[in-house]
Amino acid sequence: MTFFKDYPNEIIVSSIVLVIVVILRVISNKLVRQFAKTSHKIEYRTNLVTKYIHLLINILALIALFIIWGVQQKDIIWAVSSMATVVGVAMFAQWSILSNITAGVILFFSFPFKIGDTIKIHDKDFPIIGEIEDIAAFHIVLKTIEGEEVVYPNNLLFQKGISILHNPHDDKEFTD
Repeated sequence: MTFFKDYPNEIIVSSIVLVIVVILRVISNKLVRQFAKTSHKIEYRTNLVTKYIHLLINILALIALFIIWGVQQKDIIWAVSSMATVVGVAMFAQWSILSNITAGVILFFSFPFKIGDTIKIHDKDFPIIGEIEDIAAFHIVLKTIEGEEVVYPNNLLFQKGISILHNPHDDKEFTD
């Protein structure tokens, strides 16, 4: 019981932070779902973006709790910079993973194509025309006219020109 007598302010402020975290998570969840519903995004992508936002909120709350409980600012900065260094070195070879995740979030909020659209990726070495079957965290899946399934990394979509084809079969002749 001495714990509650010794740290009443820290307990109250920590409780407030935890309530704010819950409120922020609920609000962000509703906002992302509302955006997804109005822009006709799929549920899997909505859940993925929600998880990223919740992770950011949790990290910020953890830092706030460290400050509330008296962890020195220089210790927090030292710990965060050490973790960032380790993660940076470990992920240096895997930078494409981070860029694909970031590109996946950007695709969710801003790109004009969706599942079912037919797109043309303007790559001089390997041009692709296909229908989008799935948009995942790291890649999109395209199905070509020939029936080939192509997995294309999200970060490359930002490096190549893309055309959305409204009806790709208009100029094709089909025979029985």
